[in-house]
Amino acid sequence: MDSDFGVPRELSDLQKLRSQYQPELPPCLQGTTVRVEFGDATIASDPSGAHTISRSFPHTYGQPIAHFLRATAKVPDAQIITEHPAVRVGVVFCGRQSPGGHNVIWGLLEALKVHNPESVLLGFLGGSEGLFAQKTLEVTDEILATYKNQGGYDLLGRTKDQIRTTEQVNAALNACTALKLDALVIIGGVTSNTDAAQLAETFAERKCPTKVVGIPVTLNGDLKNQFVETNVGFDTICKVNSQLISNVCTDALSAEKYYYFIRLMGRKASHVALECTLQSHPNMVILAEEVAASKLTLFDITKQICDAVQARAEQDKYHGVILLPEGLIESIPEVYALLQEIHSLLRQGVSADNISAQLSPWASALFEFLPPFIRKQLLLHPESDDSAQLSQIETEKLLAHLVEAEMNRRLKEGTYKGKKFNAICHFFGYQARGSLPSKFDCDYAYVLGHIAYHILAAGLNGYMATVTNLKNPVNKWKCGAAPITAMMTVQRYGRGHGASTLGKPALHPATVDLKGKAYELLRQNAIKFLIDDVYRNPGPLQFDGPGADAKAVSLCVEDQDYMGRIKKLQEHLDKVRSIVKPGCSQDVLKAALSAMASVTDILSVMSSPSPSSGGIPF
Repeated sequence: MDSDFGVPRELSDLQKLRSQYQPELPPCLQGTTVRVEFGDATIASDPSGAHTISRSFPHTYGQPIAHFLRATAKVPDAQIITEHPAVRVGVVFCGRQSPGGHNVIWGLLEALKVHNPESVLLGFLGGSEGLFAQKTLEVTDEILATYKNQGGYDLLGRTKDQIRTTEQVNAALNACTALKLDALVIIGGVTSNTDAAQLAETFAERKCPTKVVGIPVTLNGDLKNQFVETNVGFDTICKVNSQLISNVCTDALSAEKYYYFIRLMGRKASHVALECTLQSHPNMVILAEEVAASKLTLFDITKQICDAVQARAEQDKYHGVILLPEGLIESIPEVYALLQEIHSLLRQGVSADNISAQLSPWASALFEFLPPFIRKQLLLHPESDDSAQLSQIETEKLLAHLVEAEMNRRLKEGTYKGKKFNAICHFFGYQARGSLPSKFDCDYAYVLGHIAYHILAAGLNGYMATVTNLKNPVNKWKCGAAPITAMMTVQRYGRGHGASTLGKPALHPATVDLKGKAYELLRQNAIKFLIDDVYRNPGPLQFDGPGADAKAVSLCVEDQDYMGRIKKLQEHLDKVRSIVKPGCSQDVLKAALSAMASVTDILSVMSSPSPSSGGIPF
């Protein structure tokens, strides 16, 4: 199968046109000189985990953030890099395929060749398995020709999405040493970038010269933190899904007799479901984060949907569209606990056929209550991160089944006097993740590839490429790099007031912020969406004309640019230092002391560790 990698693709006329598109570079990445300004040393966002993270990553924790500067920037202490010796760089797809991944490789190759034509880019074939086996393909512009601005990961392929065990880490180190790599670029999501951080730490500890760089590419949109605004692939996935959802909405409005239950890919977090709701305006969405926060049971969710169906029936509406994130099933407390028991028994070697008999009484009762098709799906072996196989559990069919049963009961009892409830179920996931990437994802991925080279040129290890100010045009994007360890948290596992188990430092999926502006926008429109059928169809993915430059609603409404604000703060502090010097007046000194004392008191309270209450990690 290795011979299939890197072969020229058969392209349609549209694909040929897209392959000619040249993404734009922000000013800070143009030219052959790398200008980098280093900020202060980074800390963990959660102070309670800082000691654990620093102890686990002594060589890579506390590194400074890096800002890449345009040629006209006047920063006295910026590092100017003009010498670019030839380097050997390896790149590997470690996560699930996400639209735009190929453009990361394109951007990286271009940056390498622009700075030194003798540099070499090696792609590992078949993901991390190819890395361990040292199976490579030298990536050239000729090979990339039919993969530029195209979807999928078929240029190099992917297999397992982890580099975690001692054997795997050693195999990766041996590969980088044998191939004399100056850098290894890992393309993936939260799991892959956690592995990248561990790899960087191990390489530093063993004095391996290979630098490790992470690139945030995941369709789930859950690799979000103060440094990373969004991920490559998320924009495309949401646009493609939103068109499909909108088509279904139009169909529902036309037939006026079906409720469509649509489950969306996105793993544990509900970012895809939220964004698609804001783009297409279905009648209802149930976010996993809402369910977890309110501890809603299966009965509560069923009742919530049935009440909505009944409210619409009172308006003489017997159709609707309901979105469900695939992570919803794990956020329902009693189902989560049932899954934990099942996974524990599976790890003990109990066969799927015998699990039901070994469940606790309450878990057995819930298991037997569920429809046979769901029971079978819950018995599937968990993923590598111990979570359920969410893409295989048909939550939409389960809820449609329960809602139909409850509506029939209400109809029989006379509490519901409308028409018979009819449901149609869909799962939108694989249909979208192989799509041609949107213009935004093409640009974003290409820029991140260039940043990966800048990180290498600056001699940095264990960093992730970052771009902020993404809601603005490309020429206003701010490019930088942040240590992956600064994005890590440490979760505590356990229940109640008993002893809790401290997890390993890792990047954890960012869930939908129920206090954020995107969620607030949803709540403001929830009743209108539910009752008024204000369906919105953004149309197919646009590459030119109206809609081509549209960006995710959730990206545009949030006020981010963390890296920009860090720089702004540094400017204010520098100005204070320039004003308050020996010889300044007593009044200036007193005013500065008073203001700084107030600020430090407030910040000390805000940054103090919060007491952990334990419970289920989400």
